[in-house]
Amino acid sequence: MPKQFTTGQKASLWLTDRLIRGVFALMLALPWNTRVRLMGWITARIISPIAGYDRRIRENLRHVMPDLPDAEVRRIVRAVPDNVGRTLIEIYSGPQFMDRVRPLPLTGPGAQTLETAMAEKRPIMLVTGHFGNYMVPRAALFARGHPVGALYNPMRNPFFNRHYTDAMEEIGKPMFPRGRKGLAQMLRFLSEGGTVGILVDQFMKRGEPLNFFGKPALTALSAAEMAMKYDALLIPIYGVRQPDGIGFEIVVEPPIPHTDPTQMTQALNDSLEAITRAHMDQWFWIHRRWKPEKLAKIERARAARETD
Repeated sequence: MPKQFTTGQKASLWLTDRLIRGVFALMLALPWNTRVRLMGWITARIISPIAGYDRRIRENLRHVMPDLPDAEVRRIVRAVPDNVGRTLIEIYSGPQFMDRVRPLPLTGPGAQTLETAMAEKRPIMLVTGHFGNYMVPRAALFARGHPVGALYNPMRNPFFNRHYTDAMEEIGKPMFPRGRKGLAQMLRFLSEGGTVGILVDQFMKRGEPLNFFGKPALTALSAAEMAMKYDALLIPIYGVRQPDGIGFEIVVEPPIPHTDPTQMTQALNDSLEAITRAHMDQWFWIHRRWKPEKLAKIERARAARETD
């Protein structure tokens, strides 16, 4: 247990985890369609308002799309946490989840390139964001016998993190936690011709202020840097939830050309923005992606260092 938590905080985190485990246990006892839809409803109608996610979604939309009609904002505020709830219970469904995504074909203009690269055992970096169900491409490839390593950021709640990591590992290993050791393991796997999955849509303090929905968002350049260093294909890929809320389409885009890390990472942001604009309710608008006040503070500190 990290030392930064007080005894009261530990108790609160433990209780929260117990409640989550209880809800998941109930959901997993239900038939698939009922399970997925009910978990989405609970997350959207109960968890999201209590946790303050509704407010955060509105703040993010106001920041990047201030002219969005109120009716569309209300729809997104309900639909986003619904998708999050569905995604979580799907991931926790392990073998059932993999059975459902196994037959999904790879679609999109980059599908054949990816198929060929996997057959040739080339190093591949599959890049996505917290969109649709981001585990669908990884689970589908694992189910077909092609392992995809994943770099992940451990959850703040250590109790929840334990079984969340277990759920992802049930889909497939290896899993690489962010940090020096995990990164070294991932790079070794990649250099040996492995395929690695990375999410690139989180605020990274040491990232570059790249454009995302017309606003600067600190974005890590590491995926592009690693792709260039290990001559790996850098391929955007998405698990797009279908209108019925149950099915998926795996969309593979063409590899990002190797130019320079900043340009390549901006292309990744542009790719994610484009597919989000096509499916506004499927991106994780709950994230504090932009943090304009914190970004300004970081930029001032960087400017001060450069002038010293």
